[in-house]
Amino acid sequence: MSGINFEYFLDAEEARSFELPGAKPHYNPDRPGQVKHILLDLDLDITGRSLTGICTITLAPIRPGVTTLTLDAVDMAIESVCVGSVSQPFDYDGEVLTVTLLQPTTTEKFDLAITYKLEQPQRGIYFIKPDDHYPDKPVQVWTQGEDEDSRFWFPCFDYPGQLATSEIKIRVPKPYRAISNGELVGTEEQGDRTQYHWHQKEIHPSYLVTLAVGDFAEIQDEWQGIPVLYYVEKGKEEQGDRSMGKTPEMMDFLSATYGYKYPFPKYAQVCVDDFIFGGMENTSTTLLTDRCLLDERASLDNTRTETLVLHELAHQWFGDLVVIKHWSHAWIKEGMATYAEVLWMNHEYGKDEAAYYLLEQMRNYLNEDRSRYRRPIVTHVYRAPIELYDRHLYEKGACVYHMIRTLLGDDLFFKAIRTFIGTHAHRTVETIDLLRAVEESTGFNIAPLFDQYVFRGGHPDFDVSYSWDGGSGLAKLTIKQTQAKKDEKALFDLKIPVAFGYVDGEDVTQKTFTFRLNEAEQTFYLPLEKKPSFVSFDVGNHWTKTVKLSYPMGELKAQLSHDPDPISRIYAAGAIAKQGNLEAVKALQTALTQEKFWGVRVEIVKALGKIQLNQAEDALMVGLKDSHPRVRRTALTALGNFKTPDSYKAVKACLLKGDDSYYTEAAAARTLGSMVSVSLEEKAAESRDLLKQILETRAGWNEVVRAGAIGGLAAMTTSPEAVDLLLPYTEIGVPQPLRLAAIRSLGTVASGQTNDKLEVILNRLEAIARETFFLTQVAIVAALGRIENPKAMGLLQTLASQAPDKRVRQRAEETVSSLQKKLSKDKAVKSLRNDLDKLKEENKQLQSRLAKLEAKT
Repeated sequence: MSGINFEYFLDAEEARSFELPGAKPHYNPDRPGQVKHILLDLDLDITGRSLTGICTITLAPIRPGVTTLTLDAVDMAIESVCVGSVSQPFDYDGEVLTVTLLQPTTTEKFDLAITYKLEQPQRGIYFIKPDDHYPDKPVQVWTQGEDEDSRFWFPCFDYPGQLATSEIKIRVPKPYRAISNGELVGTEEQGDRTQYHWHQKEIHPSYLVTLAVGDFAEIQDEWQGIPVLYYVEKGKEEQGDRSMGKTPEMMDFLSATYGYKYPFPKYAQVCVDDFIFGGMENTSTTLLTDRCLLDERASLDNTRTETLVLHELAHQWFGDLVVIKHWSHAWIKEGMATYAEVLWMNHEYGKDEAAYYLLEQMRNYLNEDRSRYRRPIVTHVYRAPIELYDRHLYEKGACVYHMIRTLLGDDLFFKAIRTFIGTHAHRTVETIDLLRAVEESTGFNIAPLFDQYVFRGGHPDFDVSYSWDGGSGLAKLTIKQTQAKKDEKALFDLKIPVAFGYVDGEDVTQKTFTFRLNEAEQTFYLPLEKKPSFVSFDVGNHWTKTVKLSYPMGELKAQLSHDPDPISRIYAAGAIAKQGNLEAVKALQTALTQEKFWGVRVEIVKALGKIQLNQAEDALMVGLKDSHPRVRRTALTALGNFKTPDSYKAVKACLLKGDDSYYTEAAAARTLGSMVSVSLEEKAAESRDLLKQILETRAGWNEVVRAGAIGGLAAMTTSPEAVDLLLPYTEIGVPQPLRLAAIRSLGTVASGQTNDKLEVILNRLEAIARETFFLTQVAIVAALGRIENPKAMGLLQTLASQAPDKRVRQRAEETVSSLQKKLSKDKAVKSLRNDLDKLKEENKQLQSRLAKLEAKT
C-alpha cells in the first residue's frame, strides 16, 4: 500500500510518544481452523449503494471439538448462517458474528455459508457516482481492505495470518464490468446484468481480496505471456499508457532482482476515482488513484507515478507472495516496496538519482522522528494497525534494507533476498524469518543491526570535527554521538568508513579507513603522507543518521567541488551555508554553475536560501534559469526568504511567464503570496489580483497550479481579502484537489486574522467537518491543527471521538495533543512576560525612590 503524503501540523520541538491513550498489545487470535477458500456470490445495486450476497468459507479444522466460530463482520444484516444445508444459531452485535455449531468440528473440512446484506456502507466498499455538485464523476464501486476493512464488505477472519484461495461471482448492471483477483473464469449475460466470475487460485489473506466495478476502458499489454492490463476511465487511455506503460519492464526487473518470476496469472492496474490512498497492492489486481494519471506536461518532472506503479508491483512479491503474519511486521513488505523504488531509480536513471532518492526517503523518516514521534519499527502495541503505516514503516524500513545491503555487499544481499522469497513463497512471515534467511544464505548474523534500528527507535546523530597537524602529518578526527547526551543506552555501535580525498587537477583519489563508533565521543589520529583536500564521513552515505560537519572552509569547498558522491557534496553545501558569510555565498554560487547533478543543485539552492545576504539573493537568480524544473522551483521558494523588491519582481515575472512544469508555476504562486505577508505590503493588492487571475484561468492537471495560488493566498495571514478569495474554493462542487487545498489553507490564513474573520473561518470548517469523506476530514484536521483556538480544539475533539475512519481519529487526537502543548506553552510564556513586566515596573519604582533619596541627600 502506498499512502498519499499528508502533512502533520504538530509541535516540532517535542515529539510525543507513539502510543496513544488506549494502545495495547495486539496478537493474532486463536485459530480454530485453516481457511481454505472464500467464495463471494454477490448482487450489486449501484443506485441503492447496497450489496447482497452469500459468503461461503471453506474451513479445515485444526482440532476437533470446536463448537464456536468468531468472525469479523461490521454493519451488516446477517440473514442466515448454514453449514451445508443446515442452519446454525448465531449472535451478531454489529461487529462480531459468533456462530454456534450444532455439530462440533471433526477433522473434516466444511463449508460455512453466510447470507448477508450491506446498505450504505461507510468503509470497505465505496460507491462513487455523479451528483448535483460533481455531475461528471464516473460511476464506480471499489474496495479497500488494508488494514482491517474487508470485514466491512464480507464476513471473514480478518487478519493477515489466514491465507486462502478466493472466488468472486458478481452480477453488475450493464455496461459496467467487474474486475477482481486472479483469472476471469467467465462472463454470463443475465438480462440487463452481467455476471463476472473471477478465481484467485493462489492463497492470500482477506485484506487483499478486491473488487472494482466501472465502465472502464481496458488497455492490453503482456509480459512473458502473462496479461498486463490497465483500466482507466474512458477517454483517458493515453494517460493510462503514459503512466503505467513501463509495467512489463518493471516486471522483468523485479523478477530478476528477486530471483522469482512474477507469481500470478495476470497483473491488472485499475485507476479509480476518490481512492483514499495512492495505491493498494491487491493480489494480481492493484488499485490506484486516478490522480496518478499523467498528461504530457505533468510527465516532464513527475516520477511519483512511476515509483507508485513500481511500489505496488513490488508488493506482488513482498506482501502478496510472501505475506506478513501480523501487522507488527508490516515493515517487511512496506520497507521493501519502498526500497524497490530506490533499486528501480538506479536501474532506470543511474546511481546518483538512486542515492538522492534514498536520501529523500531517509529525510522523510527523520522528519517524522523529530516532529511527530519516535518508535521501534516492530511493535505490537497500538490501537489500530493502520497507526503503524507511517514513515518509520515505509522510509525507515527502506533504509534498513539498504543498511543490510551495506553490511552484506550486493551479491550476498540479493542472494539473501532470493532465499527469503524462495523459502517463504505462499507462506506467512515474521521479522525473525528475514534474519534467519540472511544467516542461512550468507552466514552473517545481522541481529545487532536489527536491535539498533528495528526493535528500538532512533538513529545516531553524529557531530564530526576534522583538523590537520602539518608538523606531525596527523589528521585528527573527533566524532560525537550527540543523541547519547541524555541516555547512554541510545549509543549506536557501527563501523563507519571515512575517506580522505586528494585532488590533483582533474583526478580525485581517496584513502578510506573504517572506524568502530560506539562511544559518546571518540578521537582518532591518522598519519597521512600529505594533507587531504577533503574528508568524507560515511563513504557512500549508507547509514541512517544525521550528521553535522565541523571542517575548515577549505576542506568543505573542496568536498563540494570534488567529492565523487553526490550526497557528500550535499552535506558539504549545508555545512558551508552555516558559515553564513560572503565566502560561503561565493562557494555555493560557483558550485551551482558547475555542478552536473540536478539533485545537488537543488540542495545548493536550499543552502543559499538560508543565507541572509544580498549576494545570496543574486546567486539564487541563476537557479531560476536552470534546466531542471526541481531546481527552478526550489530557487523560487528560496527567493521567498528574502522579500525584497528584486526577488518579488523575479518571482512575479516567472509566474506571469509560466513554466513547462506545473510544480514550478505552483511554487511561484505560493512564493509570491508569502513575500507580501509580512513585508512588501504595498504589493499585497497586486499579488492578490494576480493570484485571483491564476485561480480563474489556470485550471489543469490535478489542479497543481491553482493549488499553488491557494497556498499563496493562505500565506497572506493578515489580509481579510485573502480569506474572502479562499472561501468560495472550499465549497462542494469545486474540483476535489483544489477544494482540499483550500480547506487546508484556511488553517494557515487564520493565524493573523481579526476575531470576526476567524469566526467566519471556524464556522466554515465546522460545516465541512460534518462531511464523512476521508480526504476531506484529513484536510479539516490539518486546517484546525493550525488554529490555536478553543473552538478549533473542540471540533478536533469531536473528530477524534466520532470520525468514522480510524486514521482521521488518530490524526485528530495527535493534533489535539499538540495544540494543548502549544496553548499551555503559550500560557507559560504569557505568565513569564507578565512577571517580567511586573519586575520592570517594580524596578522603575525603586529607581524613582532612589532618585528621590539622592535628591534629598
